[in-house]
Amino acid sequence: MNILGFSGSLRETSLNSALLRAAGKLLPAGVTLQVASLSEIPLFGKEAGLEGFPEPVGQLRRAIAEADALLFVTPEYNHSIPGVLKNAIDWASCPPDQPFAGKPAAILGASSGRLGTVLGQHHLRQMFVYLDVHPVNKPEVYVNAAEEKFDAELRLVDQTSRDLVQQLMTALVDWTRLLGAGRAAVARAH
Repeated sequence: MNILGFSGSLRETSLNSALLRAAGKLLPAGVTLQVASLSEIPLFGKEAGLEGFPEPVGQLRRAIAEADALLFVTPEYNHSIPGVLKNAIDWASCPPDQPFAGKPAAILGASSGRLGTVLGQHHLRQMFVYLDVHPVNKPEVYVNAAEEKFDAELRLVDQTSRDLVQQLMTALVDWTRLLGAGRAAVARAH
């Protein structure tokens, strides 16, 4: 099983990118994590997709289509998701054949604030309705006071956070298998 991961931050020292790396190390056996590159995605405009897609967007769309599941790790900016993540989602979801449809997904995030990334994750879940993405509902993972939960090398060292991330990764794998079995059963019935 291959999971495509997205970090909503482009900074190399981002705690959310560090959280994505930690999630990749806490996956069940036999599951891999590929990290999507968002740094080369151009700004979305109303002409987006009308004359094909820029190569970075085409690569992103192919990676989404080929992934078994998606993992979104996002900071919270102004009570929402960062523009870089929204921009990539807007580009990738352009017709034809938007690749998000039917994909299982999980969300987590890190923040220095008390609430973690509650509101940003909620906005992402709202977007999933339109995109036809099927998110894992529990556990919800909001790493608050995040600077205290990573060491100087940006490794997630807080055991409670590590346990929650591992539970979420297991839930995403189980959910992906369940959705795949359901799709197979529907296909056999038709």
